[in-house]
Amino acid sequence: MTAAPSAEPGRTDPGGGTRRPRAVAILAGVALVALLADLVTKHLALAALTDREPVRLLGGFVYLSLTRNSGAAWSIGADHTWVFPLITIGVVGWIVWMALRLRSLPWAISLGLVLGGALGNLVDRIFRAPSPFHGHVVDMISLFDPYGQVWPVFNLADSSLVCGVLLAVLLELTGRQRDGRRAGRDGDPTGTDAPQGAAEQQERA
Repeated sequence: MTAAPSAEPGRTDPGGGTRRPRAVAILAGVALVALLADLVTKHLALAALTDREPVRLLGGFVYLSLTRNSGAAWSIGADHTWVFPLITIGVVGWIVWMALRLRSLPWAISLGLVLGGALGNLVDRIFRAPSPFHGHVVDMISLFDPYGQVWPVFNLADSSLVCGVLLAVLLELTGRQRDGRRAGRDGDPTGTDAPQGAAEQQERA
């Protein structure tokens, strides 16, 4: 019996995935970029939009309108601000746990977007007024209306979260596993991307 060749550093393994350190590094990198982009845009919004009327862009498709939100979208849960940091901490813990078996680059990007967005709003909840763990999130992007009457005013952290979740749903629907394998037509995650030769060797063993 001949042992299956091991994957070289930085290359995909026989199961169709990639090396876990590389996937985790991509997750962390995407999360860091998303977090920094969110922090920078919030700083600029506070500096440029405070005590100013909404700025109309793209013919009214987008408005820059500074708001501070104590709740979630449409101010849901505004009277229970302390709940959101706890939820976010739980999400961060779940992503860290998922990273222990992460070998998929698309999933690394998805989880990185979710992590960066979650951390961006968590910073607001913890460090902004009126008090720690009761801070109001800085939002500044409004669609179709300057005051969020059509769609809730949001920020880049929210956009990152939504994009990450949508990508995760797409990956689930296409059968892509977080360990780099791909579910078969019958739903068995045996890795349809795996070479047939490797599967035959396992059967002969």
